[in-house]
Amino acid sequence: MRTSRLVPVLALAAGLGAARAAWAPVPGNIMTRWAAQVSPTNAHPEYPRPQMTRPDWLCLNGLWQFSTATASQAAPVGQTLAEQILVPYPVESALSGLKRHESRMWYRRTFDVPAAWSGQRVLIHFGAVDWQATVVVNGKHIGGHRGGFTGFSFDITSALKPAGPQEIIVGVYDPTDTQGQPRGKQVLNPNGIWYTPSSGIWQTVWLEPVPNARIDKLKIVPDVDAGVVRVNVKAVNSEAGDTVHLKAMDGTTVVSEIDGAPGKDIALPVPNAKLWSPASPTLYDLTVTLNHSGAKADKVGSYFGMRKIALGKDARGITRPLLNGQFVFQVGPLDQGFWPDGLLAAPTDDALKYDLEVEKQLGFNMVRKHIKVEPDRWYYWCDKLGLMVWQDMVSGNNDTADWKIEFEKELVQTIDAVSNHPCIVTWVVFNEGWGQFDTERLTARTKQLDPTRLVNNATGWTDRGVGDMVDWHVYPGPGSPNPEPTRMAVLGEFGGLGLVIDNHLWNTGSWSYAGYPDQATLTQAFLDLWRGVYRLRDNPGLSAVVYTQTTDVEVEINGLMTYDRAVIKMDPAKVKAYVTGNFPPPPVTILPTAETKPAAWKYVTVKPAANWFAVGFGDSSWSSGASGFGTAGTPGAIIGTTWNTNDIWIRRTFNVDAIPAGTPVLRLHHDEDCEVYVNGVLAIAPTGYVTSYQYVSMTPESIATLHVGANTIAIHCHQTVGGQYIDAGISVMQE
Repeated sequence: MRTSRLVPVLALAAGLGAARAAWAPVPGNIMTRWAAQVSPTNAHPEYPRPQMTRPDWLCLNGLWQFSTATASQAAPVGQTLAEQILVPYPVESALSGLKRHESRMWYRRTFDVPAAWSGQRVLIHFGAVDWQATVVVNGKHIGGHRGGFTGFSFDITSALKPAGPQEIIVGVYDPTDTQGQPRGKQVLNPNGIWYTPSSGIWQTVWLEPVPNARIDKLKIVPDVDAGVVRVNVKAVNSEAGDTVHLKAMDGTTVVSEIDGAPGKDIALPVPNAKLWSPASPTLYDLTVTLNHSGAKADKVGSYFGMRKIALGKDARGITRPLLNGQFVFQVGPLDQGFWPDGLLAAPTDDALKYDLEVEKQLGFNMVRKHIKVEPDRWYYWCDKLGLMVWQDMVSGNNDTADWKIEFEKELVQTIDAVSNHPCIVTWVVFNEGWGQFDTERLTARTKQLDPTRLVNNATGWTDRGVGDMVDWHVYPGPGSPNPEPTRMAVLGEFGGLGLVIDNHLWNTGSWSYAGYPDQATLTQAFLDLWRGVYRLRDNPGLSAVVYTQTTDVEVEINGLMTYDRAVIKMDPAKVKAYVTGNFPPPPVTILPTAETKPAAWKYVTVKPAANWFAVGFGDSSWSSGASGFGTAGTPGAIIGTTWNTNDIWIRRTFNVDAIPAGTPVLRLHHDEDCEVYVNGVLAIAPTGYVTSYQYVSMTPESIATLHVGANTIAIHCHQTVGGQYIDAGISVMQE
């Protein structure tokens, strides 16, 4: 990819901001390590559009004046605003310098047009503004845009003064969840899986000089079967007889060159193409030149990847996703793209890249971008690093005719904005039933807009029988639908395994689908999940899985990393092994749970003598019952004996013929608090509840008591509210 020359960020003109207090992030919540690199002169200074580069541009990120606005207020032309904000960080973020919500707001700054741009048109580009933006330059209304996740541009040449500082004002309205526009998980009252909103400018703002006759847009579609890449060059102010010249490069080697007409598909040959894949993410550089009235008028740099994604059958006749003609089992995390310091905006480009590098390090070959559209550079790094992407559409209420129209408009904008990236292999129309409507029609329209990719009509719960996949969500899981003759089976969400890491929490609250007390227990549960995933890959024929999730997000603590990206919660080497199907030997059971076969235990529900857990304690008067003990409907429970009182004490003597080499662990399901003793020694005393069987560590003292012959296990479980259940076994983890 061609590297563009960076024109430095401009400061506010003297008299408009010099007297203001110095910018600083607002303290309060955790921050990432990249926050320290952010400053008014270093706020996302990278060229923001890697697939259509020009050498000259001007970054307008940095300090802008800021104020609250009202619905009927005129643009504050020529007025100094009371506050300042660091663009491009949303007003609610710490990095904005404000960290508060505003539904209506004004941004203002000045800039000088470089003298070298004389005689050219000047465009202003916005990466994203959430949600509705109005742009005024030197008092002239330039245009507006609705849609919080896609970019827009205006030609501001007619509004520019001949010389001196130029004024730009941006008015923003963001109703968040008080209206029905596409917004994803942003809410005014964050809780659980709903997060702090990101209002206002949250992606790069920049200026670009262009000729009158110019390249406006590229449409790049690889055609592996034909050995070409098809490029359509949209030009502005071109005329009959104008041509475009395409040149593909592999490093310093010219691959091919061809001429064609603007607005027409041009088949650029790519002989013996090096195909793009996660294992080998080869990208070709592309140069596009517009020739107007017999002379070179404009030139842009770009790139492309040669790859094909399609459905097909494997050797067993199972419907599978084929990447370049081969079945690749797609394994990826749910990636929400939230940051504790920047919210929807990553603090730096290195931070944006880091998440993807960790995902590759952990063995994933795909990522599901969850109800968010990222800046172009995120997709660029996916292209470069080799990660397939499932791109969700951003959800909204869609509960009125107008909001349905808005959702469909933004769906079209999303596909148009990012479809040149080879990393994207799937469009996801709806997440579960969130705002779902006209599923069959919208799935067909998505396929019509882009027939080269797969389409998921609805990931989880609300399948309408159309598109290229049938998709379940199972927590913790795993689970799999049956593949169909024309649709592959996918597990669009599973996992959600949580671990609290002190000093790396958003606040004092925490939530996950299934919680674990320590890294060892979490790692074992993660291993168990992925063993199940690969069994389902083979039968009934699962083709893709999405693990929840890349990072913690606010109070949701089921990430592979903490929210501040400071801690990877499990050993990366082990995670990679399990994600890619390289498992250690399975545990050896020496005391089975009810999962294998219900067994007889002694039990009482009235508090027994103090030494009830001791070896040799007389329990002949206790009742006998089959494991497990609890109430029907408790998640993960296998009821052998109903227990519906506040407390239960259970005991069992079991015989061990041999203890294999390895580490003994408990196989435990408890709802709620319990204490487990092995041969009279405390093995574990977890609090709270779980929703499935888990392998958990035993104390070294209890492990030391295990021996060939008769052993005793004794458990007390205490219940307060909701479901209840207790069952336990012992296994040995082999190295």
